[in-house]
Amino acid sequence: MQNNSYNNNNARGAKAGLLNEPLHKVENRKKYCRFKKNGIKYIDYKDPNFLLKLVNEQGRILPRRLTGTSLKYQRKVAQAIKRARHIALLPFVGDMLK
Repeated sequence: MQNNSYNNNNARGAKAGLLNEPLHKVENRKKYCRFKKNGIKYIDYKDPNFLLKLVNEQGRILPRRLTGTSLKYQRKVAQAIKRARHIALLPFVGDMLK
């Protein structure tokens, strides 16, 4: 019979102690909806400076998980950005908007 003894911490080739550590640090900062906090009911599609805060460098709409916007206002933001794009206040795509 063979002796199949091995260290459980190093069973799959991982260094001991690294199995329980996270791969990257995650900030647990509380995200909030800026529209609820400031009492904004209407998102003006004619204000491109405000809408630029909600799109990334390529012109894509930032997701809720990054902005902290609630579902109700995320839908309104998306509609406002699409309207602003349609009347050429915002570009559909951009190489470096910011």
